[in-house]
Amino acid sequence: MLQYLHVKNLALIDEIEVEFQSGLNILTGETGAGKSIVLGSVGLALGGRYSADMLRKGTGFGLVELMFSVDDDVIEKQLEELDIFPEGGMLVLSRKLMEGRSVSKINGETVNMATLKDVASILIDIYGQHEHQTLLHKKNHLALLDVYAGERVTELKTSVATAFKKFQKCRRDLEASGMDEESRKKEISLAEFEVSEIEEANLQDGEDESLEALYQRMTESRRFTESIAQTYQFTSESASGNASDALSRAIRAFQGVEDCDAAGSALYQQLVEIDSLLNDFNRELSEYAKSFEFSEEEYYETENRLNLLNYLKAKYGNNVNEIKEYCRTKSERLKELKDYENYTAELEKKYADSEKELKKYSAALTKARKEAAHTFVKEIRLGLIDLNFLDVQFEMKVSSIGNYSTNGADEGEFYISTNPGEPVKPLGNIASGGELSRIMLAVKAVLADKEDTPTLIFDEIDTGISGITAGRVGEKMRAIGKNRQVICITHLPQIAAMADAHYLIQKEAKSNITKTEIFCLGEQESINELARLLGGAKITAKIMESAAEMKELAKREI
Repeated sequence: MLQYLHVKNLALIDEIEVEFQSGLNILTGETGAGKSIVLGSVGLALGGRYSADMLRKGTGFGLVELMFSVDDDVIEKQLEELDIFPEGGMLVLSRKLMEGRSVSKINGETVNMATLKDVASILIDIYGQHEHQTLLHKKNHLALLDVYAGERVTELKTSVATAFKKFQKCRRDLEASGMDEESRKKEISLAEFEVSEIEEANLQDGEDESLEALYQRMTESRRFTESIAQTYQFTSESASGNASDALSRAIRAFQGVEDCDAAGSALYQQLVEIDSLLNDFNRELSEYAKSFEFSEEEYYETENRLNLLNYLKAKYGNNVNEIKEYCRTKSERLKELKDYENYTAELEKKYADSEKELKKYSAALTKARKEAAHTFVKEIRLGLIDLNFLDVQFEMKVSSIGNYSTNGADEGEFYISTNPGEPVKPLGNIASGGELSRIMLAVKAVLADKEDTPTLIFDEIDTGISGITAGRVGEKMRAIGKNRQVICITHLPQIAAMADAHYLIQKEAKSNITKTEIFCLGEQESINELARLLGGAKITAKIMESAAEMKELAKREI
């Protein structure tokens, strides 16, 4: 869960630190105090869109840090698959915001934006002010159903995706195989020529590299030969004044000292060893010189072979291995073209088999979705009744789209009737903004046990509701908070009263500087804030009594 939030130099925020708790965390405050900025900063830390005008005026950078506790094995495994490892059960996500760029880190190590967003999707789910609008698009309905259906549907979707890719390849191969007799003969002729040209070259693995080295050696052999000859002249016995001759004279001169003492004997032995080494060097140098002796015929043979290889490289591949692979592929294609009827028949069979397999998995996926939809809408309907939809009917229709995709052959759409006697109609056609908020909350409540995300954030889900309905929404959010950490911004006292932890966000102006601050409220402070939400500017004793009673009733309903 999200344990700690640190924000610096962002919009109206100078610097704030918040320690969240488990259960239902409620954030309240006057309009314009910066409530959405606080939760918006969370979205920025998790990879949300950033622009330089978000920075607090007069500052060069902004900073958002989130500290999460991770104690769930499933989540730990998901993070490990991304090469992210909590330290001591904790994970710190930070994002430093500068003009024109930002730097994201996880536990102090810089990560790219894609990784940051992947980690964020595991740890937290942010439900913004307009998130309920996603319910207006039926393409999202099927995705919600799939989340509810869980592992069974996930496995089938994987099978469908694999089968669909196979089906597509078979279809492309079959379509590409279509040609007339003249085209087939032309392709056969070209393929035969190319295969023959490569096979006649009798290419050897690594031949191009070895020939390049040999050719380089040949072209520079004259320079090397001259250097070797000079070296040999200075070291061999064949020339006067050379090192070997001088060394022999030195040995003879030093023979008188050899028997003087141990030191003299040791020096004499060194001279003898040097003489022996020099003789060995001269023999090896002589043999080495022979390796640079090339005939004109050898030179031209190497040059011609190298030209052939470069010609084949230009046509068929960057190296010998690629050329040989091209030849193998063309040979297989040649067999197909020469036995074209059997080849096309085999393609048609593969296509038919792949389509049959795709149909099988798609049908199984459709069946699993319809079975899941039956219980999914049943649970949502019960949730809607809890949220003060009195006589609501809620259904989901899973139907065919008429073709296949990696997601199967289905589309799904929610249908609802909020008035007795009226038939169900598409959700997007009849639901108001307030109703959509409650429907999304009911969906989230049903999915709370299906999703692994430990933290849910709701930004002003109370739009368009009041009275008893607001109280029901608060109860539902508290129910979700029993299994997940919930952080919620609200203007309604009925929801705020349900808080396990209550935070006040307020804007203060000092010395012509305006800044947003946040405070965790105690019991009485929370009652005072409820009274403000109930009574507005003028708070009477009765309003305070109502606020205290509201808080007490909320405790009893736990």
